[in-house]
Amino acid sequence: MRERRTPPTPEEFSRASSVLRLASCDHDKPREECGVIGVWSPEPIDVAGMLQLGLFALQHRGQEAAGICVSNGKDLVIEKDLGLVSQVFDEARMQKLRIPGAKLGIGHTRYSTTGSNLRFNAQPLNVRSSKGILAIAHNGNFVNAMEIRTQLLEHGAVFQTTNDTEVMINLIARYAKLNLIEATARSMRELKGGFSVVLMDRQTVLALRDGNGVRPLVIGRLSGGGWVFASEPPALTLLGAEWVRDVRPGELVWVEGGELRSMQVLEPSPTPCAFEWIYFARADSLLDGVGVHESRVRMGEQLALEAPAQADLVVPVPDSGIGAAIGYSRASGIPFDYGLYKNPYAGRTFIQPTQELRDLKTKLKLAPTPAVRGKRVVLVDDSIVRGTTSGRIVQLLRDAGATEVHVRISSPPIKHPCYYGIDTAARKELVAATHSIEQIRELIGADSLHFLSEGGVRRAVGGPVCLACFNGLYPAGTPEGEGQKEALEQA
Repeated sequence: MRERRTPPTPEEFSRASSVLRLASCDHDKPREECGVIGVWSPEPIDVAGMLQLGLFALQHRGQEAAGICVSNGKDLVIEKDLGLVSQVFDEARMQKLRIPGAKLGIGHTRYSTTGSNLRFNAQPLNVRSSKGILAIAHNGNFVNAMEIRTQLLEHGAVFQTTNDTEVMINLIARYAKLNLIEATARSMRELKGGFSVVLMDRQTVLALRDGNGVRPLVIGRLSGGGWVFASEPPALTLLGAEWVRDVRPGELVWVEGGELRSMQVLEPSPTPCAFEWIYFARADSLLDGVGVHESRVRMGEQLALEAPAQADLVVPVPDSGIGAAIGYSRASGIPFDYGLYKNPYAGRTFIQPTQELRDLKTKLKLAPTPAVRGKRVVLVDDSIVRGTTSGRIVQLLRDAGATEVHVRISSPPIKHPCYYGIDTAARKELVAATHSIEQIRELIGADSLHFLSEGGVRRAVGGPVCLACFNGLYPAGTPEGEGQKEALEQA
């Protein structure tokens, strides 16, 4: 017979949350952002099913929560919860979303960069306003969210969540005398940061992007005359939509009378996030005219020119290091091989509480292959955040018989936090912010260590990009004080 458990006290809950936060610090990659998608059709279609498929294509952008909102012009239904798309949208939930005559909807996959990973923070968020019911899904961060939230609270606004997305939807609702397009444009002018948003009422879907274009957003056309907006092109492909173009930085687009309308709200100053090409986006994506896989190959080629190595084999850390490893191999002439096998069933969110178990988890996720035995290996990865996982991988290769391990990273050292929708950890936890490259090399146990230069990233992408997490220069502004996320939690 099981012992009956009483609910945790507030003190116990606080202690448990602290343990989880500490445990979750054991990651050596920037954490995902969010994925957004919107669908509009001139005729009734299975909007819920299309959004669910689209979210599967965007699952890599966030695994903490998922949500879908649909409308038939009269009814508006939202279903959302914590978990993966496959976990949240079982058949019962999908049946609730399949309302008769549905023509439009939006969806979201979430990683919590602002607002705790709790069910009430899952998106889409909705609000009743003078414009009817509005729903919103958001990727990125508003750096002045706390300031605007305080102003709204002083004017009687009510907030139900602790994430910054609710600030925008409340701001839009506040402008009662303006129509939805005008109110959204005005809100865009007041908000700062890196963001892409899909927004809907019962009749139409809007999509918008910040003036720097930090976060991606693309437009697709359905064969039946409908429109799709999504964080990345693979979601369009899965839905059979034809890629049209990217939403331009600072642009607001919406569907009116079946046609795509556009307003250039903010002066464009394109500096999209470099990490979209380095790590976040799917390899088959095309963002702002630049292929993700091709850019990663070029990063590897640049890295080989900047940091050559005397070695026998180039080995990627799967999966995001593969493109750069191919490029390094091509430029250096050193053979490429899969020296690490990635277990596809190991999962991504299971954090072990002890160092010993974390080491075993690394072995579960990655296993060296016989290809590395007796070889001098160039190990190519996309980034180092804390250095913990990198050190374990280097040791795995040594234990498997690699005689030397030369680590090459296809991004510069991460020295600063991101305020635009990526959880890169606090600056004090970033190993490159507190250690020299030589100290990091010693920490991870590599024979040599080199990072790609900022110029190398720019050349690989082929245009201006945001490099704030590397150089501390934030093109879309910064919060007035540190800890906006914590401030929103306590507000």
